[in-house]
Amino acid sequence: MAREGNLEAPTRHPLAWTGADFWDATRLEAELERVFDICHGCRRCVSLCNAFPTLFDLIDSSSTLEIDGVAKSDYAKVIEHCYLCDLCYQTKCPYVPPHAWNVDFPHLMLRAKAVHFKQHGVPLKARILSSTTTVGRLASIPVVAEVVNAVNASGVGRKLLDKTMGVHPEAVVPEYHSRTARKRLRHVKAEGTAAPAGRTQGMVAIFATCYCDVSLPQVVEDLHAVLTHNDIPTRMVMQEVCCGMPKLELGDLDNVRAYKEKNIPVLAALAREGFDLLAPIPSCVLMFKQELPLMFPSDADVLLVKQRFFDPFEYLMQRQQAGLLKTDFKNTLGTIAWQVACHQRVQNIGPKTREVLALIPGTTITTIERCSGHDGTYGVKRTTYPIARKIARPVENRVKQADAAHFTSDCPMAGAHIAHGLDDAFHAEHPVSLLRLAYGI
Repeated sequence: MAREGNLEAPTRHPLAWTGADFWDATRLEAELERVFDICHGCRRCVSLCNAFPTLFDLIDSSSTLEIDGVAKSDYAKVIEHCYLCDLCYQTKCPYVPPHAWNVDFPHLMLRAKAVHFKQHGVPLKARILSSTTTVGRLASIPVVAEVVNAVNASGVGRKLLDKTMGVHPEAVVPEYHSRTARKRLRHVKAEGTAAPAGRTQGMVAIFATCYCDVSLPQVVEDLHAVLTHNDIPTRMVMQEVCCGMPKLELGDLDNVRAYKEKNIPVLAALAREGFDLLAPIPSCVLMFKQELPLMFPSDADVLLVKQRFFDPFEYLMQRQQAGLLKTDFKNTLGTIAWQVACHQRVQNIGPKTREVLALIPGTTITTIERCSGHDGTYGVKRTTYPIARKIARPVENRVKQADAAHFTSDCPMAGAHIAHGLDDAFHAEHPVSLLRLAYGI
């Protein structure tokens, strides 16, 4: 007999996407109805994103006031609002495994997206927006980068972007740099002697990420500077493509596999050479720590990369606990308003960013554990941008109330989205950049 609720730690089953049952539309529809009915009886997740209010509104306006009164065709309205933040699974739901009801809402939504993608595909503009490696490489070509930035900054350009790509005219779009992070740090050689500590091996290869490489190269430089200051030999990953998260959120699992087959051999080789792996964006870290291992649970190289991949502040706290993190800070930071990125929060590593920043004398951190609503394309698309703004509003209010000297988020896209909602009164800074500022390096 299944008990009500669950107090055990969540466990995750591998994503059975290579089996026929995963793609069976009838079985999928039955599982959606089962899980939606459980969610309707609980409703703990109503404040997390727009998927749950959409589901509950459909039920509450139905003839039966139960899930059986909702048209199966309306299930898609719920699915489109799930952006796989994983917060419901990791922080709210009492019915996740090992509970007998076995509710995994995010991976059920992923399955539904994948089945839809396989049966119907998606518009070309969605494919382009999720092709971050290709877009970044093209937009960062010298001269092209300046033209793209100028067009994106103009009213006419934004109208064109809205018409062709469905990007809301008011949404924040990134700037592109021809001097990418990988170009700036291409000569870095990981010089010095590695000092293992905790789970860390003491040498780091940085996975730049599509976004930071071409749009925020300074963040990658800051991460390199902080690691080098702490006597950690550091280099860039030799070659990389997108981690696959944008394609995962689209349900394009074949392209996720294609990216994995390019990234994993390179990363696994570095791990075997003794390198730890870091990336400055939580979504990319989560992809290598969780989603790829769940998609490829028998791939030894995927599992090796999982073991060696760290969130930057998780890594630094491992060094701090061994007495190897330098605390020779030259600058105080005052009050910092820190929005906890969802894809960092669900890594179950604890508030490592806050713990590291709290080491800086004269610094206090106001923690905001609330989703920004951005999630890559969700926060820029014309159809979902207004909802993303609504989800971000509680965070924006907390930032105002904090009266902070700095506003930060480990997710640069979330930070920019929130800052934009504050009329850009705050400049969103990456925590790694704040740490470098505190070191005075």
